[in-house]
Amino acid sequence: DVMKEQIAVKEANRLGIPVFGIVDTNSDPTNIDFVIPANDDAAKAVDLILTYVCDAIKEGLDERKVEKADAAAAEENEEQEEKTPSRRERKSKALKKEGIIPKEDKEAMNAAVVSRYAKDEDVDVDE
Repeated sequence: DVMKEQIAVKEANRLGIPVFGIVDTNSDPTNIDFVIPANDDAAKAVDLILTYVCDAIKEGLDERKVEKADAAAAEENEEQEEKTPSRRERKSKALKKEGIIPKEDKEAMNAAVVSRYAKDEDVDVDE
C-alpha cells in the first residue's frame, strides 16, 4: 500500500531508486515511477500481480544468461579466427615454400629494380 509506505517511497525517490507500486484509487501515484493500477487490499490481486512480475524477472534473467553465453561464444570464435591464418595468408605461405612469387609482389619487385637504374627523364615508374 503506497499510503502506508510513504516513508519508503520518499527515501527511494531521494536515492534515485525506481519505485514500482500497486496504486489503488485512494492513493496518490505522483511519487511512483512505475504505477500498477490495481486493488492493493485484495490478497489474490497482489498475488496475481507478483506472480507476473516474478515470471518477467525470471525471463529477463534467462535472456541475460543466453546473451552472455552468446557473447562468450563469439569471443571464443574471434580468438580462434585470430589464431588461424586466413586463406590468403595460407596461400602466400604455400607459394613462398614452393618458390613462386605472387603477381603483385613481382610487379613491386620489378618497379623497385627499374627505379634504381632508371633516370627520372627516361621512365616513369608509377605508370
